[in-house]
Amino acid sequence: MTLHIFNPEHDIALAANLSNFTAPHAGRQLRHDLGFIPALWAEEGDSVLVENPSRADYDYMRLIQSLKRSFGAGHHALTEKKTTPNWEKRVPAAGLTDIQPWGWDKALRSQLKRVGAGDGLLPSDAQLDDIRLLSHRRTSARLLPLLQGEGTLGESFECTTPDEVEQLLNRYGKLVLKAPWSSSGRGLRFLDAERTPLAMQAGWLKNLLTAQGSVMAEPFYNKAKDFGMEFSCKADGTICYEGLSLFHTTNGAYTGNILATENAKREMISRYVSLDLLDSVKEKICALLPSVLEGKYVGPFGVDMMIAEEKLHPCVEINLRRTMGHVALALSPADDDLVRVMRIEYVDGTYKLKIQRP
Repeated sequence: MTLHIFNPEHDIALAANLSNFTAPHAGRQLRHDLGFIPALWAEEGDSVLVENPSRADYDYMRLIQSLKRSFGAGHHALTEKKTTPNWEKRVPAAGLTDIQPWGWDKALRSQLKRVGAGDGLLPSDAQLDDIRLLSHRRTSARLLPLLQGEGTLGESFECTTPDEVEQLLNRYGKLVLKAPWSSSGRGLRFLDAERTPLAMQAGWLKNLLTAQGSVMAEPFYNKAKDFGMEFSCKADGTICYEGLSLFHTTNGAYTGNILATENAKREMISRYVSLDLLDSVKEKICALLPSVLEGKYVGPFGVDMMIAEEKLHPCVEINLRRTMGHVALALSPADDDLVRVMRIEYVDGTYKLKIQRP
């Protein structure tokens, strides 16, 4: 039996790197309200750790009913499942062979120990250090040039002083600054040599360099489309491609995903770049990542990309955890003609997962 956990505060916990960590209120509420999400990929007999089992079961069944209304009978595998997972408030005392969270960090390991997890099911300090180091944005910066070729763009620099940032701003005119560890939409600052000089972010940059040691600086591009590729890494280092993720962001913050078949999503992306280029990047990721991840990380991950200036940016960042793209894949239909949008909305003081028409 596998125990699944939705801990969306993971990225913030990685940045803090503390065992005794309290997530911001929004992160705690997101986990409370959407704790049922792992039921989408849980196998028969698995369990999902939640704060309120009856609430999780109710919300999950409402989602299944929403899928039936949105896609119709027979068009979605999840509506055919005969059983629901076991909802648990504590780690099961017997029969547990694996724990699969949204992402591993010191705070989660500490939380799981408090609710009954044995050391044999939890990652060691060395494993957590590897995951955190690989989750640093320098990993994507190092992978980026290896994925590039004709029809691509993208540069990324790790800076340890304000002077290095200033030099890049003078070279490119516009920059995006990114904290090495941060959650979606957080830890981003936009600089414009004429309108928003570095002096306007001097305090933020000083604090970031003190806390995290560096900042990632990238040229600003006029983005036309956000998307990503979802993968998983097996214990032997094999990288398996899971599917495309077409998502929406506002100022860098995630707002929703397209639910469609792989064929339909490929057709959408083909309006911007060639599918041959897309497939080439996918194959390079599957070939290059084993040497990076083998022995250090096992599980799902995503590579965010974008279309800008009629070219492909093949590695905006790597998310070494499960992503909302994986959720979208689990919710996507079997029919090429059906396209929906998955959104997380804050309604009446509660986060809700909604499926809507485009």
